[in-house]
Amino acid sequence: MAPKISLKLSNRVPRKPIRKLPATVELPRDATVEETKILIARQAGISDYNRVGLYDPTTKKTLKNRLGLVRDETNVMSAGELVVKDLGLQFAWRTVFVIEYAGPLLFHALFAYLRPYIYAPVYSKAAVEAPLTQVQWLLFAMFQLHFLKREYETVFVHRFSANTMPAWNIFRNSAFYWLMSGLLCALDIYRPGSLSERNELGPVDYLGLALFVGGEACNWIVHQHLASLRKPGGTEKGIPNCIGSSLVTCPNYMFEVTAWVGVILISRSVTVVAFICYGIYYMRLWSRGKEKALRNEFGDRYKKKRYTMLPGLI
Repeated sequence: MAPKISLKLSNRVPRKPIRKLPATVELPRDATVEETKILIARQAGISDYNRVGLYDPTTKKTLKNRLGLVRDETNVMSAGELVVKDLGLQFAWRTVFVIEYAGPLLFHALFAYLRPYIYAPVYSKAAVEAPLTQVQWLLFAMFQLHFLKREYETVFVHRFSANTMPAWNIFRNSAFYWLMSGLLCALDIYRPGSLSERNELGPVDYLGLALFVGGEACNWIVHQHLASLRKPGGTEKGIPNCIGSSLVTCPNYMFEVTAWVGVILISRSVTVVAFICYGIYYMRLWSRGKEKALRNEFGDRYKKKRYTMLPGLI
């Protein structure tokens, strides 16, 4: 029988310790991070093993690769210790994304079809009872198509390396999408007298439509490619080699911004500008993190990128 690994367990947050955390854990030599979480959760009386966070005792960084072998964690093995934390209530990544993308779909439908009731306290009866213009209906379709695509990709395309995320994220993420791209964008686009209240498309609008369609199509292609780099249920990384990947680290973000520039050109709405600018801030952070991860993972095999999401800018 192969010898087991014996590791000391310590609480990451002494002020909020896992009360029934055992002093040590005995692991098979081939135990993965996920299997270790399951074993610790069982011994500590934690019903959902995804609540168990494991950390490097030296760097204090989380052990992210749930399928990685514990014996390959150099600092853990040299110290003979794992640092443990109860991460609290968890939700599946897929569940969080499905809920957050549902907000814009709901708000735009409500504003488009209940417009006379929503704007009645502020605008005249004639103004609120006027039908939506062709441009407003076009924007309605663009928002619906974008987030229906997001929902489809979440359920059928994306492959997540982690099982869950903290429950708090569902409120934080949903607030961004429900309030900014949902409530605020809908409130401005469908209101009487908005810059979207037009019945004819001009050259700028056709340019915006082309950017939207092209951006969404290319974003779809990139997402399909990224999903193909990971086996179902896997955590491995791959080097992107698809449309736009020769220019930036994350071409999916580049095409996401392209599509939203198209929405801005058609809507002329400051709320859409605010939404995508806020999104760019986060995509900038994520894209830089992905560039760093690819360099660390693949070394010289990966062609380093100067720009991570927008050529010449970011």
